[in-house]
Amino acid sequence: MTAVTYDDNMSMRAARQRYFDANGFDSSYSEKWVKLKAGPIALYFPNAAGRVRAVKFHDLHHIITGYQTDWAGEVEIAAYEIGAGCGPFAWAWLLNLQALSLAPTIAPRRALRAFVRGRHARSLYYQGEFQDALLDQSVGDVRRTLTLDRPTPAASAGDVAAYVGWVTASVVMGLAPLAGLAWLVFG
Repeated sequence: MTAVTYDDNMSMRAARQRYFDANGFDSSYSEKWVKLKAGPIALYFPNAAGRVRAVKFHDLHHIITGYQTDWAGEVEIAAYEIGAGCGPFAWAWLLNLQALSLAPTIAPRRALRAFVRGRHARSLYYQGEFQDALLDQSVGDVRRTLTLDRPTPAASAGDVAAYVGWVTASVVMGLAPLAGLAWLVFG
């Protein structure tokens, strides 16, 4: 996969279109089902209204952070968004926690760096409802607004402890349904 980049002078609208084109994503957000590829296996889940509300910001976070849409990039963006906070977007918290549970096996160091970056930046989720006017801003202006134009500081002990806590919670959340199923089958 070739990394997609976005220049600071590009409008968010143009950058989002590049992002959609490069990844083959539906630019209308109107698909009934979302397809997630796990190797040769395709997993489908409903494209619920709450997910659509969150993914409009999530997609822009990919653009302004530079995290790609491969598995490692999705783990990074999940760590960043949890570090920065997902505000009132329950779908964002849920999907990011699921993705973060993969961090220990897919990209543990990259996820920690992204989490620390998020803790020292902001997220678009706190803007409330998505407004098209955001797309008229430049990529650089949005990066500056969210303090993503600054170097990521080294992880502090507090950053590492918070990261370990979130990763642990995400793994437990991911294993809970399996434990429940095992209890039903073998209990």
